[in-house]
Amino acid sequence: MEAHQHSPDSSSEECTVLEAPPGKNACPQHAGKVAELYCSACECALCEDCVPGHQEHPKVPLSQALEQHRSSLQERLGAIQNRLPQISDSLSFIKEILQQLTNQRASIEEDIQSSFEDLHKQLDVRKSVLLMELEVTYGLKQKVLQAQVDSLARGEGDLLASCTQAEEALAGEACVASLQVEQELQEKLGELAGLGLPCQPEENDQLDLLMETDGLRKSIHNLGTIVTTSAVASQSEAMGAGLEQCVVGLPASVTIVTRDKSGGACKSGNAILSAEVFTPDGSIVDGEILDHKNGTYEFVYTVPKEGNFSLALRLYDQHIKGSPFKLTVNRMSETEVEVSPSTTTATNSAAYATPSTGSSEGAKRRGKSPGQKKKGSKRASSALGTPRRKTQNPIEDDLIFRIGTKGRNKGEFTNLQGVAASSSGRILIADSNNQCVQIFSNDGEFKSRFGVRGRSPGQMQRPTGVAVHPSGDIIIADYDNKWVSIFSSEGKFKGKLGSGRLMGPKGVSVDENGHVIVVDNKACTVFIFQPTGKLITRAVQHRYQQFAGPHFAAVNKNNEIIVTDFHNHSVKVFTPEGELVLKFGSNGEGNGQFNAPTGVAVDINGNIIVADWGNSRIQVFDGSGSFLSYINTSADPLYGPQGLSLTSDGHVVVADSGNHCFKVYRYLQ
Repeated sequence: MEAHQHSPDSSSEECTVLEAPPGKNACPQHAGKVAELYCSACECALCEDCVPGHQEHPKVPLSQALEQHRSSLQERLGAIQNRLPQISDSLSFIKEILQQLTNQRASIEEDIQSSFEDLHKQLDVRKSVLLMELEVTYGLKQKVLQAQVDSLARGEGDLLASCTQAEEALAGEACVASLQVEQELQEKLGELAGLGLPCQPEENDQLDLLMETDGLRKSIHNLGTIVTTSAVASQSEAMGAGLEQCVVGLPASVTIVTRDKSGGACKSGNAILSAEVFTPDGSIVDGEILDHKNGTYEFVYTVPKEGNFSLALRLYDQHIKGSPFKLTVNRMSETEVEVSPSTTTATNSAAYATPSTGSSEGAKRRGKSPGQKKKGSKRASSALGTPRRKTQNPIEDDLIFRIGTKGRNKGEFTNLQGVAASSSGRILIADSNNQCVQIFSNDGEFKSRFGVRGRSPGQMQRPTGVAVHPSGDIIIADYDNKWVSIFSSEGKFKGKLGSGRLMGPKGVSVDENGHVIVVDNKACTVFIFQPTGKLITRAVQHRYQQFAGPHFAAVNKNNEIIVTDFHNHSVKVFTPEGELVLKFGSNGEGNGQFNAPTGVAVDINGNIIVADWGNSRIQVFDGSGSFLSYINTSADPLYGPQGLSLTSDGHVVVADSGNHCFKVYRYLQ
C-alpha cells in the first residue's frame, strides 16, 4: 500500500502550528498568533489580526506595557507593605484598648460586688443590733413585770389561804378552844389587809419599731452609676484663641469639643482628657480643665515666659485632631501694658470666659479632666471602719495571721463569738451558728472540734462564750439553751450549771479561785458559780450598777471582774461581792470611747484590752481606765469584733465576726 506523503511546501493547516507555537505572548483572541502590541485605550494585548479593530486607538509595544504594569504593581505593593506596620500597630493598640476595657469591666464588677457585700454586712450588723436591743429592752421590762406578777401571786395566795382558814373557823362552833386560833387569824388578816402589794403596773407593754425605709429605698434605687462616653480622639477637636498664641502672664483658654466615631458631638461629660503646655526647656506648664458636662471642655492655662511652645491635648491618652499644636507666647506691648486696671481685669475675665453650656455647674481639675482612668469611686465611710489615728500608736502591733472563712467545715466559721486561750498553747473559738467549738494551736493550726446541735445536756444550740478552767476543763456559755456546759479538754461532756436560772448567758470567764463568771446578757446580770453548779452570788445587786446588754467578762490580778456593758457603751469593774469600783467609756468614736464594747481581756500588767464592736477596733487602757492606744488593725480591718483573749505567748486573738475569721495580733506588753 502506498504511503500518502506531503510535500515540504504544502500549505495545509498542520504547518500553521509551527509558525506560532504556544507561549507567554500568545494572542488571547486569535489562536496561534503572537501579541506584539498593547492597546492603551482597551487595556489589552494585540496581534497582527487584532490591529485593524484598534486602528484609531493609541498603541505601545507589548514589552513596554508589561514593564509599565509591573512597575505600577510594584508601586502598589510597596504602598500596601508600607501600611502594614501602621495597621499592625493599630491592631495591637486597639487590642490593648479592648483588653483594658475588659479589665475595667472586671474591676468595676468586683467593686460593685464588694460594695454591695459591704452594704449587706452593714445591714446584717444593724439587724443584729436591733434584735439585740429588742432582747435587752424586752428583758428589762419583762423582768419588772414578772417580779410584780410574782409578788402579786404570792400576796394573792397568802390572802386566799388566810380567808380559807378564817371561813373554816367561822363555820365551826365558837368555844374556848378555838378562841386563840381565831385571835391569831384575826391578827394575820389584819396584817394582810394592810399589806402593800404593787397593784398598779410598774411597767408598760410598749415595744414599737420605727423603721424609716422610704428614703433608704430611694437611695438604693439611685445607688451607683456606670460612667462612660463615646468620644474618640481622632474626631474630637479644639478651638479658641489660646490654641495658637497667648500673652505672657495672662490666662488663655482653649475649648475642646468631643465627638464620636461618626463625628457627632457628644452630649455628656466625664471623658478622660489631659492637657499639657511644654516649654522650650521641656518643663510643663500647669492649667485647669473645666468639664461643662455637655461634651465640651475648657482648658485654661497661663505661661510665665515668652517663646515657642507645644500644646498637647489628649483624649484617652491619644492626641485629638491637630495635637500637638504650635503655640507662640509674646510679651504684652507697651501700649497694651498702659491700659487701666479695669481693662486688665476685663482681659483676664475674657480669658476665663466659657461658652454657655446650659448648666451652671462645672468640675475643675488641675491638668486633667474630671474623668478617671480607674474606677475611683470612694466608698462612703462606715462606722465599722478602722478609726483614723489622731496620734501615733505607741504600741507597734500588727497582724500575725488570720484563720477562717465563712462555712461549716473545719477552720470555717459562721458567726463566731467567744474566744479563749489556754496556758497549754491552744486557742478556742465558740462557733455560734455552727453549734460547735473549734480548737487551734497558737500558730493557727487546726487541732479539733466538738459539739452536736441540740437542746439536751451535752449538746449546743448557740454557743457564745468560752473559757478554760485551770483544771483544763472547757466552759461554754450556750445562749439559746440558757445554761453553761462544762466539757473535758478532749470535748467530753461533764455537766452543766445555771439551768433554770440563766436567761441568756453570753460570756464566761474564770476567777482566781476557779469560780465560773457568767455574763447573762438577757437578764443583765453577772452570776458567779462554783464548777459544781452551786450559785455563789450575783455580782450586781444595786440598781445604779445595772447593765444594758452586758457581753463578756475578764478577771484581773486583784480578782476583780471586768464587764463590757454593750448598750451603755462602757466597761465596768466590780469586786467579787458585786461592788462597783470603776466605770469608764462613753458613746463615740474618739480615744477611750465605745460604740458597743464586746470582748475584753487583761494583760500581765493589768492593762485592759477591749474589742470596740461598732467602731471595729481594739483599744488598750491601763488598770484605771485611762486610754493608752489602739491595736494596729489597719492592714486587715476588723468588722464587728466579738470575743478577745491573750494567748499564752502574749499575742491578742480576736473573733472577727463580720469577716468570719479569727485574727492574731502581735502585742507588746
